Formats: sequence, C-alpha cells, structure tokens
Amino acid sequence: MRRVLTSLLVIGVAAAILIAGTGAGGGSGGSNYQVRAIFDNAEFAVSGEDVRIAGAPVGSIASLAVTKNNQAAVTLNINNSAFVPFHANATCAIRPQSLIAERYVDCTPGTYSQRPLQRIRRGGGAGSYLLPVTRTSSPIDPDIVQNISQEPVRQSLSIILDELGTGLAARGSDLNAVILRANPALGYTDQVFKILAAQNRTLARLASDSDTVLAPLAKARASMADFVVRANTTASATAQRSAALATSIHRLPSFLHELRPLMADLGRLATQGTPLMGSLSASAAGLNHEFTNLAPFATAAKTALLRLGSAAQRSQHLLVSTEPLARRLLRLGSAAAPASRLLDRLTASLDSTGAIQQLMGVLFDGTQATNGFNKDGHYVRTDVLVGSCTGYARHPVGGCSAKFSGSKAAAVARQAIRSTKTAATGSRLTGLLGYLVGGGA
Repeated sequence: MRRVLTSLLVIGVAAAILIAGTGAGGGSGGSNYQVRAIFDNAEFAVSGEDVRIAGAPVGSIASLAVTKNNQAAVTLNINNSAFVPFHANATCAIRPQSLIAERYVDCTPGTYSQRPLQRIRRGGGAGSYLLPVTRTSSPIDPDIVQNISQEPVRQSLSIILDELGTGLAARGSDLNAVILRANPALGYTDQVFKILAAQNRTLARLASDSDTVLAPLAKARASMADFVVRANTTASATAQRSAALATSIHRLPSFLHELRPLMADLGRLATQGTPLMGSLSASAAGLNHEFTNLAPFATAAKTALLRLGSAAQRSQHLLVSTEPLARRLLRLGSAAAPASRLLDRLTASLDSTGAIQQLMGVLFDGTQATNGFNKDGHYVRTDVLVGSCTGYARHPVGGCSAKFSGSKAAAVARQAIRSTKTAATGSRLTGLLGYLVGGGA
C-alpha cells in the first residue's frame, strides 16, 4: 500500500510539472492580497478557477509554478477584503468541482488568535503571503485509482514501485508526512489514535464498567424491548400532534416573557422565606415527634369515629324529626330579638350605674334596720320590707325600737299586733312575740 501511494505521488508531481510548463507564469494578478500556497500535487488546477471560503467565491487562481523542491506553487488572488488576512492556521485544499476534471481551491482563512501569514520579500512570489505545504492538501482522483488495475498503467506502476522501493526505504518518515498531507483525513485519524492511546486506561476502565452496566440491562432486555415499543407508540402519538406542538412552541416565547415577573416574585418569596424555612427546620424534630404520636391517636380514634358514624346513621330520623322544633325555635329567637336587645341595654345600664349593688345594699340595710332585738337576741319582724317602722322619721317611733323589756315589751307587741292588717298576721305575731318575751307581761 505504501508503494502504491508513493507511485501516485510521483505521478501527481510529474503532471504538475507538465501543467506548469504549459501554463501561465508566476504573475501575481491584480489583487492587493495574494496567497502563495504550496501543494504536493496541483494537477488539473488552472488559472482563473475559483477560490472559495465556506462555499462562497472570494477570488481566483492567479498563476501556477513549480518550486525548487518540485512542489506546486499556486498563487491565489483574494478579491474580497472581508476574508483577509490569512492567519497561520489557515488551510487550503484543491477539490473537484465537477466530473470533467475542473478544480477549485477551498480555503479557510484561520482565526484572529493566530498571527497573519508572513509576506515573501524576494524570489518567486515576492509580495504575496506564504501558505506552507503543511497547511495544504491535494485530492487523488478516482480515475487514477481505477487506472491502476488496467494495462499498461498496471505494468508501469509495477516498474515504478520496483525502481523506487530501494530509494524510499530509508525515508519512511518523509513518505508518511507526504501521505498525511495528501489526505488530511489520515492526519486527523493519526491525531485521534494519539488521543485514544493517551486515554487507554480510561478506555479499559470504560470497557470493564460497561460490562458491569450492560449485564443488568441484558437481564432486563425484555423490559428494554418493551420500552422501545412504547417509545415508538409515544413518538407516533406525538407526531400526530405535531401541529399542536408547533403552536405550543410558537407561543412559548411569549409565555416565558410573561413568566419572568412571576419567577422574579418567586425569587423574592424564596429569599424572604429563608428565615421561615430555618425556623421550620429547627422545629422539624418536634413536628416529627408530634406526627409520630399522632399515628396511635388516629388509630384509636378510628374506632370512635366509626361508632359515631353508626350512631349518627341511627339517629338520622330523630334529627330530621326535630326540624319543626328547630323552626319554632328560630321563630321564637327572631321574635325575642327586640326584647333581647332591650334587656341587653337594661342590664348594661344597670351594670354601668351599679344599680344591682345598690339594690342589694338597700335590701341588706333595710332588713338590718327593721330587725328587732331583746334579751334573747335578734328577731325578724313580720313586715320585713314595708311596715310602720320602715318609713323615715326624725324622732323615735313608738314600738319600733329594737329592744324590749317587761310590760313595755308586751305593750309594744300589742301595738304591733294592732298595726297588722289581718287577724291571721296578728295571731302569728302574738305567738312569735310571746315566745320571744317569755309570755308577755
């Protein structure tokens, strides 16, 4: 394989030399910014072909030449100032434009973080900017690869490989560099292999861990298959609602715009609620204890609640039968509302003026004032509240003294009997006084 690639490289260089001999000279064109790109192989590239960046034409090939190292020097005339200058990490590649061997140069100008290309001061391509061969690549046309299997190309290639095998035996590194430049994908593949070699331990651990992870998944492959089937069903249902989903996505920006003030309020609420959450956290142990104790209470209350439900069911008809009484009580309460309000005003007035205490004082003091007293002690008169001795007088009233002695006491008693309004009251008073004064005198 290495000899085949070497032969292809030699054929490409020879073709470039022939094209350079018949093509235009090393003029620089009329642009202010020219790039002298060095290629290992520039066959079928001719002056006037496009130079493109990201598929957009930005210039053309101004001229082609051959360097002292037998490499193709292609001068690119960039006439779009938006893509200049080229930087050190710029790249260019000759690519097929159609099936009739037309070519164009596909470039990337690089990034501004890299330094610009160096300008050639003298010699070939003076005034242009040098893009080295390490930053370029050339394609190998499919027809060249196909011609290897045909005569006489096959015999010629065998002779070339035989003659060049010895000369290239000690230049393996140079040949490897040429091959990588000829096909950038090989260079990127080499970089990938280097990265993988540096991560070999991680990859080994990934393989072992993958086996550990995939073993349970293998055991649950039926569930995984069911998941895939259900996911297909879900995706089909979602596809049927694509119009509604598109409408929802279309309305999502306005919804998010209206949601922004709410999220701001929620943020402030969370900030203000932090102390409360801290207090709740401190009380969490006590709340947990309460809820733990609540479980036995709820279990014990379950029986009582069930019995209460049964009792309520049995007494339902009795409760319904009390509706007429409840309506009568409602009417009574409505009718008594004015009297209740007046009674409330009366009791409030009596309470605020101290009338109750004063009435109790009158009853107490009046009772004390009308009581009599003799050698046996105090006694209660028959006219307790209103009588001949309850009126106000500036001088002593006869028979109203609280003390009795001898015949005077009997006279006072008889006077009290005469002052009674009924005979029954007088007889009861005579018996009481006779007992109190020892039979009278």
